[in-house]
Amino acid sequence: MLIDFVGLGSMGLGMATSLVRAGHEVRGYDPDAARVDLFCAHGGAALGDDNEPKADAIISAVLNADQTRAALFGDQGNVGRLRKGGVIISCATVSPAFASEMEAQATEQGFLYLDAPISGGAIKAAEGRLSIMASGSAEAFGMADPLLDAMAETVHRLGDHAGPGSAMKAVNQLLAGVHIAAMGEALAFGASQGLDPAQVVDVVSVSAGTSWMFENRGPHVVEGDYTPRSKVDIWLKDLGIVGDIAASSGLPVPISANALAQFRAASGAGLGQEDDAAIAKYFARQGGVTLPGDS
Repeated sequence: MLIDFVGLGSMGLGMATSLVRAGHEVRGYDPDAARVDLFCAHGGAALGDDNEPKADAIISAVLNADQTRAALFGDQGNVGRLRKGGVIISCATVSPAFASEMEAQATEQGFLYLDAPISGGAIKAAEGRLSIMASGSAEAFGMADPLLDAMAETVHRLGDHAGPGSAMKAVNQLLAGVHIAAMGEALAFGASQGLDPAQVVDVVSVSAGTSWMFENRGPHVVEGDYTPRSKVDIWLKDLGIVGDIAASSGLPVPISANALAQFRAASGAGLGQEDDAAIAKYFARQGGVTLPGDS
């Protein structure tokens, strides 16, 4: 298939490269020209002008709802490059209501739409082993299936219309954000008791208190490496979406609300653009505790 891929960040680049590896023709776009160059070095092509052949599919792997709307239907949006009856696969973390709105707009213009948020991290994206939480019509799935198979180890089919995919992603992000915040608090707490953070990670990782996020992010703290794979500020958006969805349903979510407050405080303390494991530094500083890489 001929695919236009919008958003070649840490996840998008791996996804687009997985599609190339599966034999698809992929034209990539990112506002950072260096990311496009990197994609071309992996066998992809740069998205050119409007005179190119129209794509069978557009995959949007941008940051949020505003970027999704702009990437698809804005003044410089890409749906004009998509053939009628083609499929849009939207992978950003957004609200279910926004996903439904995008599906309606796509349908009105003669396109199929798949609500398909992703999880798994940059390494799994590069390996074509993501978890994709997808919802949409049978027709949208029918066209998207070869592309989903190239990008994902597991495709969860969650409904016949857009919205349930994004709702499930919000559930996942609620847990992921809380687990990262708990990881940071636990490592700061352990350090306050004179424990070596490396020992804490080793012991907890094989004990009942572990989580995937603890095992993934804990080593970042041990190594003092806060190069942003996923930034602190991402959680202001994602846990904010969780809070908005919960409020619309009248459901209190006090644990994720507290985690959001901690990420906001960490961002306000200047850590917003660091790896989200830097939440540990925020907690440690409150108690005068020093973690690796933080002086």
